[in-house]
Amino acid sequence: MDTTQLLKGVLDMAVLAVIVDDDGYGYDIVRRLRAAGLDEVGDASVYGTLRRLYSAGALSSYVVPSDGGPHRKYYGMNPHGRAMLAEQCANWTHFADTLTQLLENPQRSALLPTIGDNS
Repeated sequence: MDTTQLLKGVLDMAVLAVIVDDDGYGYDIVRRLRAAGLDEVGDASVYGTLRRLYSAGALSSYVVPSDGGPHRKYYGMNPHGRAMLAEQCANWTHFADTLTQLLENPQRSALLPTIGDNS
């Protein structure tokens, strides 16, 4: 299965998850995502996601001088980012549970609540 579209849909959540407890700079975050099993993640996609999350107020940033190269811009979570991650995790869990039920019992699919339906 081509996971490219799935990854695009969850990249914000994945980036937030890998920096929730430990700030990171761009390529460090890419390496963490790949080490976690997201081998197909592209550098440009992660850098774009970091910029978008920062612009949305979900991340803070700071620059750390480097002895052997350019300074590194680190990103860290702030309260808005933590709230965003919590909401995305809840949405993902509901979505994954719904899809699992559908795959395990296709006949029940007509009885399942619609994804995004909070009732």
